[in-house]
Amino acid sequence: MEYNSDEHEALPDMPVSPSGHYFNSSVLSFCIVAVLESEVPLDDFPAMAWLKDVFLPINTRFSSIMVEDEKGVKKWKKVEVKLEDHIYVPTIPTGMSPEFYDDYFNDYLSKVSLDRLPQNIPLWEFHVLKYPTSNAAGNLIFKLHHALGDGYSLMGAILSCFQRAENPSLPLTFPSRESSTRKDERNNGIFWRLGRVFSSVGNTVSDLGSTFIKGNIFQDARTRIRSGEDGAEFRPSVVTTLTFSLDRVKEIKTKLGVTINDVITGVIFLGTRLYMQQSSSPNDDDHQQQGNPNADATALMVVNTRAIGGGYKTIEEMVKPNSKMPWGNHFIFMNVSMPKLDCNNQVDSNPLRFVKETHWNIKRKRNSAAVYLTGWMLEILRKFRGPEAAARYFYNTMKNSSLAMSNLIGPVEQMAVANHPIKGLYFTFVGSPESLAITILSYVDKLRITTRMEKDFIDPQKFNSCIENAFEMIFEAAVQNEEKR
Repeated sequence: MEYNSDEHEALPDMPVSPSGHYFNSSVLSFCIVAVLESEVPLDDFPAMAWLKDVFLPINTRFSSIMVEDEKGVKKWKKVEVKLEDHIYVPTIPTGMSPEFYDDYFNDYLSKVSLDRLPQNIPLWEFHVLKYPTSNAAGNLIFKLHHALGDGYSLMGAILSCFQRAENPSLPLTFPSRESSTRKDERNNGIFWRLGRVFSSVGNTVSDLGSTFIKGNIFQDARTRIRSGEDGAEFRPSVVTTLTFSLDRVKEIKTKLGVTINDVITGVIFLGTRLYMQQSSSPNDDDHQQQGNPNADATALMVVNTRAIGGGYKTIEEMVKPNSKMPWGNHFIFMNVSMPKLDCNNQVDSNPLRFVKETHWNIKRKRNSAAVYLTGWMLEILRKFRGPEAAARYFYNTMKNSSLAMSNLIGPVEQMAVANHPIKGLYFTFVGSPESLAITILSYVDKLRITTRMEKDFIDPQKFNSCIENAFEMIFEAAVQNEEKR
């Protein structure tokens, strides 16, 4: 089946964005992989019709390829979409054990993550896995190139093509992204505001310098979470998920007066340090700090540069000219140092320190213009040295760090795709050179942590166990111990 378009020429008003150049280059091919876990079997899922009638009309980029004009400028060119080139429905033996299907799904997801998207067709794939796993009656996998748009854009697409499971006539809703902290800050006086300005200047200078150094000179030490090997993006990976109660996360948030993002990031940092501690060995090369659980470790956290305010916008609003919440890639990475264990490599006495230090570090980083100036610096680099040089800088920044992190807010209500209710939803990003990547997504009343790790380097069972232990330690210290007092 073909999706026909009357336009087959490069469109003059559809240039490839600067980030589109970085993410789709000889240096880097950066993609998002989203998994939708179906509550019901997918034997009758209308993949062709749904993609043609619902998905493709969302944005012209889904039916376009990248081309270069005579001046070497990349633009989007609309083409005829042959859906059979994008849809994959694997056939596997029936009547096998649940463990067999779980293993097959994990291997399949690893292969999807590793394969590079072809450049002669639009940059996306859709996989329909009709067999059941321990988590779902079937799975839908979307792989979309990051040049098409960022997580905010693609989550906005969900507003347009998914429905509420219990009432398709009503739109999906999302929690507001505006924090009470920002509301309170508006009421502070002029001296507080002046102090914030001076603090922002100092933070900007410091953060911009550290970002430049991380992208060009220094790198984190090789540890149990960072192999430091070249070409990690071409090695097989393991993708695992953990699910936490959003209500329990909110309890911690309320007790500590921080954000949900602060809580879950603190949990991840503590769990990662615990993993580094438990994986250390006397035989490690101390010169490379391979076994040092307190080695300096930097997390690259995605920061949306839009003035989002009240939440997600519809596709119609994002594609309007001069939209304040435009479609595309509008984010930059923020360097955040991972808190360390205490001097004796122990943490039991004060696990809340990981949340509080994370809250302070992120707040300080947000009181800085470095994230915006970094984008400006990348654009200057692209103009004077070309997009490949900018892509190399982006690549080195990721490679020189210990882990990359991203988070998104999902729908409050259960959603359905072509009348198939979705019981679970998670995503990861692939094609980047770090050994460890972690994404967080809320959906209904759950928070899903997805970990993509370099296969045969990081132990997935041990790592996930450490994250779970970290959550329980922080919950007990913040909520249960408080209730006992």
